[in-house]
Amino acid sequence: MKEIQLKDAKATLSAVVDDALSGNPAVITRHGERTAVIISYDEYQKLKQVPSFGWLLTNAPLEDDDLPVRKPGRLLRDDDI
Repeated sequence: MKEIQLKDAKATLSAVVDDALSGNPAVITRHGERTAVIISYDEYQKLKQVPSFGWLLTNAPLEDDDLPVRKPGRLLRDDDI
């Protein structure tokens, strides 16, 4: 993935967008810091459809007995440390 400074991206925006449409995204930098990524709209739509890890955990088709019973741990005392 190529990196391009913001001022250069402004000057060549049409070419940067054409590259993104061809499957070559670009990282936009400002003052040496990565600040944005130019990707095609189709790629954005694909990424948007990927569920988050939290969503996957909360929507997992698990029954109560699918996970092992968690035993409470013992408390640490000052002598243990």
